[in-house]
Amino acid sequence: MNFPTFLFKVRKSRGFTQQELAEAATVHVNQVRRYEAGSAQPTLEALTRLAQTLHVSLDELVFGDNERGPSDDLRLQFEAVSQMPDEDRHIVRALLDGMILRHRARQIISG
Repeated sequence: MNFPTFLFKVRKSRGFTQQELAEAATVHVNQVRRYEAGSAQPTLEALTRLAQTLHVSLDELVFGDNERGPSDDLRLQFEAVSQMPDEDRHIVRALLDGMILRHRARQIISG
């Protein structure tokens, strides 16, 4: 979901009018209208205030579904790793670092 659509939906789901959101996030109501219409892009400062007001993360506000973060299959594996003891998580992290370095080296070599 793109930013204008997400902003509109989350604003509605939180029960804000455009005016109420503008006042709570200290942005001009015309800007909220432009953001939702897709005719303007907010500054980082405005995005932060909107996210805080709407109680969503900046990632949720800015990125569409599955635009950021691991794929579903890796997400499940990362969840499993997060339940491991610290020592095991360090080993998994070292293995991942090694594989990432290997991949980057192959990219550089293949040009």
